[in-house]
Amino acid sequence: MSGLDISQAVVKYGEKIAVDRVSISVAPGEVVALLGPSGSGKSSLLRAVLGLEPIADGAISWDGVDLSRVPTHKRGFGLMFQEGQLFGYQNVAGNVAYGLRAAGVDAQTREKRVAELLDLVGLSGYADRQITQLSGGEAQRVALARSLAPKPKLLGLDEPLSALDRSLRERLSGDLREILTASKTAALYVTHDQDEAFAVADRIAVLIGGRLLALGTPAQVWTNPGTRQVAEFLGYGAFLKPSDIRDWGLADSLDYFGQLIACAPGAFQLADGGMRVKVCAVNVRRGDIRVQVMLPDGQLVDALTPLSRQAEALQVGAQVTLSFDLSKTAPVTP
Repeated sequence: MSGLDISQAVVKYGEKIAVDRVSISVAPGEVVALLGPSGSGKSSLLRAVLGLEPIADGAISWDGVDLSRVPTHKRGFGLMFQEGQLFGYQNVAGNVAYGLRAAGVDAQTREKRVAELLDLVGLSGYADRQITQLSGGEAQRVALARSLAPKPKLLGLDEPLSALDRSLRERLSGDLREILTASKTAALYVTHDQDEAFAVADRIAVLIGGRLLALGTPAQVWTNPGTRQVAEFLGYGAFLKPSDIRDWGLADSLDYFGQLIACAPGAFQLADGGMRVKVCAVNVRRGDIRVQVMLPDGQLVDALTPLSRQAEALQVGAQVTLSFDLSKTAPVTP
């Protein structure tokens, strides 16, 4: 196949298995997110792809060529770190041109490429600025431009936005998606942040405990997490038995033998005429209120209701009625 092919890859540190027989492909121009909690093996897998870590078993290839004997500097891959690691003694243009100078690209071509990339990352006119004059978001854009300058066949991004505050991460993740798509660069994007992965990637690979537990488009992974472990990591809350949902009158007919129903945020809402439950906590958020209620099985779940004066007045211990949106659920194995 064309592009990157990871087949049954194993990465070990001594006797500890960090990556356990993972198989993933990345087509040219495709962005695949390696999503998982700390210690899930995602960075170890990226390092193995880049040639920075040996694999103990399996194979990694590009365009059908086995990379096991290809040294890091000859693979034609790039890497963008979390901190960006820009050179403080050089200005923006000097940082972006670094890889081009190392490759022996002439000055005129370097200047043209730097201008193209700064325009691509939204920093036109920044060429002469010093690194110390940049905001955190601007510095990461420069780091991305520098990583893209040599036109890598594949770009690895290891938690590139995790050092930034959440609001800036949310803005930059969408920009990163546009930049990577416009550059037509294949990318492996390591992150522990679910929202970031969903915003950036064409496909998401969920790694937990070194194993690949889910793989698909953002919509596929969200609507079909497969297991309770994956659903919990993605942000699903309550896990209900189909029989309980029927018995409580929340849905008419459910036939998921041997499975649980995972409930995403918004599956429960306060509404007239629903099941009566007791309020256990009230948490005011931007735009809505999350009311923690107790289900008949003793499980605590969040029910959403629009932010209003009436909703703000809800007291712990009050009785409210609950509706259930089956479209915001997914069947999973226990």
